Formats: sequence, structure tokens, C-alpha cells
Amino acid sequence: MDGHERARAEGAENAALAGLLLSAAASLVDGIHARVTAAGFDDLRPAHGFAFVRISAGDATVGDVAEHLGVTKQAASQLVDELVRKGYVTRGAHPTDARARLLALTPRGWACTRAADRAMAELMGQWSAVLGGRRLAALRQDLARVVPPGPLRPAAW
Repeated sequence: MDGHERARAEGAENAALAGLLLSAAASLVDGIHARVTAAGFDDLRPAHGFAFVRISAGDATVGDVAEHLGVTKQAASQLVDELVRKGYVTRGAHPTDARARLLALTPRGWACTRAADRAMAELMGQWSAVLGGRRLAALRQDLARVVPPGPLRPAAW
């Protein structure tokens, strides 16, 4: 195999790996969403779950949600408005910034988060059954080494 063929084969392998990683991520998001919907939270989209991750961490404002999701404050504000209307999130006074509002999950929001956590545990159990616990742990460690810190790096559903 000459250099050109080797580079071509490596490019195909890289594209296949990228495709598998994207497919794995989409499979997790879709699987969690399907289970959350089946648990009775059928008025949400996967993007809401990513917002729940930031809001559930505490001391979250719309700006924090926007940064976490990688969207504008206007887009995050619309998403938060929707979550408030649906009864998943409340807005409260910020202790140090009169212009900002702190976001918090309602009991319904926490129930949805618990359903998502159960769904994620079920899916990871399936992965562990296929790969084995050691290989799944190694995969987690390897991905943590190559994925830069960012909005979606925390455990997201």
C-alpha cells in the first residue's frame, strides 16, 4: 500500500469512527427521550433535557443556560419561558443581581430529571452488557481524555 492509499484508508477509518461516535450520541439522546416520553413527560424535546442539566446544578440564570447550550440568550430565554409555562421550571429573585432571575426545577422538573436518570442508567446497563464493565469504563476514560471541557461534557441526558 503506497502513501496515498494509506492516507485514503486512514481517512475512511476516521470518518467511520466519527460516524459511530455521532450515532452513539444520537442513540443515547433518542433512547433517553423515548423513555422520558413513555414516563409521561411527552411535552418535552431533547434540548429541554440539556437545559435541565444546567438548571439542576443550581444557581442558573438564562445566561448560564444559554452558555451551557451554546445558544443566544434570546433562544435560551424562549426555551426557559416554555419550561416555565409547562410547569418544569420557576424563576426567582437573584440574591446579588436585581436584573437576573435564578431558575429552579419544580417538583415536576425534578421528576422528569429522575426519569431521565433512570433512562440513562438503563441504556448504560445495555452498553455494559454488550461491552463489559471494564471496556465501558475504559471507553469513558478514553473519551474524557479526548473530549475538551465544554457545555455538553457534563453527564447530559
